[in-house]
Amino acid sequence: MSTVTVDIAPLAETGAPAPVFLTVEEAARCLRVGRTTCFALIRAGELESLMVGGLRRVPADAPAAYLARRRAEQRAA
Repeated sequence: MSTVTVDIAPLAETGAPAPVFLTVEEAARCLRVGRTTCFALIRAGELESLMVGGLRRVPADAPAAYLARRRAEQRAA
């Protein structure tokens, strides 16, 4: 199984470490979908997220994992 990468470099400031978490809006931009679609993926359990305090956050590697699962599903079909 190949590894899929999603470029989150534009989300991080130059010289700053890569983010550990993304906002839902940042995750949506990574996946090139809208905010509402991203929340729907989270509600359906297809995109991993968690609450940090009162804020919904998406682990930085979750968009790539979602994409890898979708590609594997399509290949199997």
